[in-house]
Amino acid sequence: MKTAALPSDFPLLDEVRACTQCRDKLPLPPKPILQAHPDARILIAGQAPGRITHERGLPFDDASGDRLRLWLGVSREQFYDPRRFAVIPMGFCYPGTVEKQGRKQGDMPPRPECSATWHPRLFAALPNIELTLILGKYAMAWHLNGSSLAKASVSTAVAEADSLWPTKLVLPHPSPRNRLWFKQHPEFEQNLLPRLRQRVAELLAH
Repeated sequence: MKTAALPSDFPLLDEVRACTQCRDKLPLPPKPILQAHPDARILIAGQAPGRITHERGLPFDDASGDRLRLWLGVSREQFYDPRRFAVIPMGFCYPGTVEKQGRKQGDMPPRPECSATWHPRLFAALPNIELTLILGKYAMAWHLNGSSLAKASVSTAVAEADSLWPTKLVLPHPSPRNRLWFKQHPEFEQNLLPRLRQRVAELLAH
């Protein structure tokens, strides 16, 4: 599937996607990946694109995205409609991989320049967001700033969902590598996901 077309009435995205300020700090050429539109009512706030996302140019175009869409109860067409879903990670470009003794240890943290330069302008331009879905500790620190959950573990934040509901919700990463977490927390799929799907359906219906 091709990258979602930029809405002509949201030129701020053109500015963001032309950004090269971290070109000397990235392992690959800058390629900011995000989607947004002022009409969007649901925000997906993640960490940063992985290597596959960088190559494909589309957020969550992988097994993690398939699981996330299943959680939300939406189709690919709905998910990649920027008038419905904004996808704004903490870092817009692939940050590289942490390696120790020649072995990959996961991706580097999101580049901080993105949130410092672009996030205030982007979120100010999204006045209709009614539900923010938060994935990862860096997104938690930003979107839960001032809350006791800003530095909590994902498990704690998920367990405290009622304190954020219905405007925000912390989710575990939908990666297949998180199977153990899903197995250890069956209440997430049994209790929380039905509420999430209902909330998403309500927002998309208006």
